[in-house]
Amino acid sequence: MNGEQEKDLVILVADADMESVVTGLVARPRALGIRAGITFDVFRHPRRDPGVFHQAHEFLRNRQNQYRYALVMFDRVGSGQESQPADWLEAEVRHRLDAAGWKGRCAVVVLDPELEVWAFANSPHVVQVIADGDEALYRQILRAQPVSAYGKPACPKEVMEDLLRKKGIPRSSALYKKLAEQVSLSACQDPTFQRFRRIFQGWFEA
Repeated sequence: MNGEQEKDLVILVADADMESVVTGLVARPRALGIRAGITFDVFRHPRRDPGVFHQAHEFLRNRQNQYRYALVMFDRVGSGQESQPADWLEAEVRHRLDAAGWKGRCAVVVLDPELEVWAFANSPHVVQVIADGDEALYRQILRAQPVSAYGKPACPKEVMEDLLRKKGIPRSSALYKKLAEQVSLSACQDPTFQRFRRIFQGWFEA
């Protein structure tokens, strides 16, 4: 490896919203429990979630000598593999990455059902960002929705878009970045987020 060119991490994501969340989270090393100053690049796959599932190993194959670690992220819903559980999807993509030269230094996180599930943390910042501080409306909409085993909305993207629409808030990647920068990371108990955090802590211990 060329030490002058090698960076700590390459991250492949499905879309701009996911890129904004990851960038916002990595900018908070203390809250994430990792050392400061890691070097990384984030790439979006042009074919979004299905492209990441099917082609992550090809996309990253020729980047082995440029980065120490590789992280791949995509949504289960929208990947074209909705009938499969998230852990199966993760194992499938990781197996291909291993075969492409990343064995022992890669990880895959499948957002289940989708990225927006991370937004519904028990934090006042969530209400402020996606409901303009209207806690009554926020609680009303959440009470009307089925929830997952972890107390999250079963269809988090639809709930979030409903709130934004009712409050006249434009949906944008900047909004996702604001959530990642402001919400307490200890408030998000979603299993996929906790796994994301453990991966970073394992690679970049503070």
